Amino acid sequence: MDIKRTIKANGLTVKEVAEKMGITPVGLSQHINGNPSVEVLERIAAAIGCNVGDFFAPQPTNTITCPHCGKLIKVEKGE
Repeated sequence: MDIKRTIKANGLTVKEVAEKMGITPVGLSQHINGNPSVEVLERIAAAIGCNVGDFFAPQPTNTITCPHCGKLIKVEKGE
């Protein structure tokens, strides 16, 4: 999972995303460096303006591995 890369790729800083989320940069960093819930990932994605799937590198078979349970999840590219 590469949330920091996605933040930077969208021209933002961790501080800016934290402000959009209404939390401190330290709080966001703890989420990024920890094991964020799906809800937190959705909030971060909304603040950045991207999809949660952007935080994960797609596998060659268009799947990602869930960081919580290890199951493969099919990724479909949006139009």
